[in-house]
Amino acid sequence: MKATSSAPLSWGRGPGLGVLLFLAVSAAGTIGYSLIEGWSLWDSAFMTIITVSTVGYGYVHPLSRAGEVWTAFPAFVLMALVVDGGLHRGFAQRRFNRMLDQLTNHFIICGYGRIGSTIAEEFRRQGVPHVVIDRDPDKVHGIIAGGGVAVEADASHEEVLKRVGLDRARGFIAAVSTDAENVYAVLTARVLRPDIFIIARISADDAESKLKRAGADRVISPYTLGAIQMAHTALRPAVVDFMRLATSSEHLDLSAEQIELAGHGALVGKSIREAELRQRYGVMVVAIRRREGHMEFNPSPDARLHGGDHLVLLGSAENLRLLDKEARPPARGEGLA
Repeated sequence: MKATSSAPLSWGRGPGLGVLLFLAVSAAGTIGYSLIEGWSLWDSAFMTIITVSTVGYGYVHPLSRAGEVWTAFPAFVLMALVVDGGLHRGFAQRRFNRMLDQLTNHFIICGYGRIGSTIAEEFRRQGVPHVVIDRDPDKVHGIIAGGGVAVEADASHEEVLKRVGLDRARGFIAAVSTDAENVYAVLTARVLRPDIFIIARISADDAESKLKRAGADRVISPYTLGAIQMAHTALRPAVVDFMRLATSSEHLDLSAEQIELAGHGALVGKSIREAELRQRYGVMVVAIRRREGHMEFNPSPDARLHGGDHLVLLGSAENLRLLDKEARPPARGEGLA
């Protein structure tokens, strides 16, 4: 959901919602007096307005018992729904619950600091569904105001992870500022979803072993990674520029992606040459991560493809999406983000 799409919705909150409800109740009241009492539209509208505005000039005409009941109705509705604000809160909560329930094949980002916010921004640019969990209400409100999905909570609580759809998620990212919190979040996620892919950040080097024992598939130190990136940039700037272009969402004409081969997909059992990946899709196989875990770089055209292998590919985003559909069985769902 784009940030610009929330502008019309933001007007319909607070005073905006009050105006809309006032007009709706006024229209309903006018029609009701006209039908019940047989008054003119002007008299009916005037009676409705002085009722809902609590001006209290008195009756325009004598009222029947049905008219007296109808007089109480608009005032009660407006007072209950607008002054208390419960209608807006109820609508907003139901809308938010629907957004959470509809999330699937998404990433869960725990923590919205410098690391978590950067990850969320990259996901947003690439159109990858995700939800943020953070305990800072200001950060959560800011994400929601921008059209995102976020929950103010502790990511180490099981009920929180269930609420954000851990059972339907594609991956789990622990990016909280402290290693201890990340360990608890990773451990909780791994217990609830033994098969989910988990990435965790670390601040101290000695936390890596703890996070791996807790269940993290990948542990990343932003400081170490940044230092290595700077060293590579100094030694091989052209290589670094190429990788940045290949993986950046700003250059969608060239993308580096990882595609998993389904056990009974159309490509399984074929060689790279027989699959005709370059001829049919215009993609280049950079490497194959075999299902046993080892990596084959620059594989031979005669290399066989097996179910559970992951292909590391270079090509256009559109061609990679088409290939992903063929590599996976229909039941696997939506392919690349």
